[in-house]
Amino acid sequence: MASGFRPAGVLVPLVTPFDEEGKLDLGALESLAEEVLREGVRGVVALATTGEPTSLQEAEREAVLATCARVCGEQDAVLVVGAGTNDTRTTIARHEALAAVPEVRASLAVVPYYVRPSERAIVRHFEVVAERSPVPLLVYNIPYRTGRGLGADALLELSEIDNVAGVKQAVGGIDADTLTLLARAANRFAVLGGDDPFLFPLVLMGGAGAIAASSHLCTRRFVEMIECGLRGWLDEGRLHAEALLPLVQALFAEPSPAVIKAALHAEGRIATPQVRMPLANASAAAAERARQAVVEACTP
Repeated sequence: MASGFRPAGVLVPLVTPFDEEGKLDLGALESLAEEVLREGVRGVVALATTGEPTSLQEAEREAVLATCARVCGEQDAVLVVGAGTNDTRTTIARHEALAAVPEVRASLAVVPYYVRPSERAIVRHFEVVAERSPVPLLVYNIPYRTGRGLGADALLELSEIDNVAGVKQAVGGIDADTLTLLARAANRFAVLGGDDPFLFPLVLMGGAGAIAASSHLCTRRFVEMIECGLRGWLDEGRLHAEALLPLVQALFAEPSPAVIKAALHAEGRIATPQVRMPLANASAAAAERARQAVVEACTP
């Protein structure tokens, strides 16, 4: 099945808020989704890495998805769902389950991690998943988390597969493979930035937008920066990018999403800054640096 879905603009991979007892705070999650959508993002990603999905029980995953689906349905916004893992059968099953949630527009499917399959095997993995998935796939290429990345040839091969709509490219920079992909991929295949320091230059070089965890904060400015990139407005977009860089660096000073949650808590948008073990909550110093960076970046 050929996919007509091509994401663009900013998508926010939502954190999963917890209450004082460490339980899901679905009210806060709903509010976060509504807030970022009001600021102009195209949609949200549920159960992405930022949402700590590996620390959620199945019933919690379902509750997070249902909450995000309800908000996106009401707002006519794009909903993408993290549905990939390092096992092909489980990945297929998670994708097939998305048929029961009509608000879902696409999945975010990570390159299989830890087992380190070959590039050829990874391409075959996504071919099989795409054949069975009721929604288009966005491949998540993040080698510093998975231990295995995809080069330009493999990504270009994936770009020709029906029901693969794009890639979240997070390779630690803008390398030659990324530039080759941007130059040669068909227009229907969306290359989305996944490394927050490099979002603006990626879009200037032909990227369609970004899945940006940092855009929980100063959301409107991230939206404006990406819009500048899509329109080729270099000078204005560069001002946004330079202003946002210290915020991005502060939010990723410790393992994500700990500092992001600390910053959201400081703004009163979530009840606690808690992450689940094995992650650790942000240090007081990192939380304070992030708070100051938010004030500076969000000030006109």
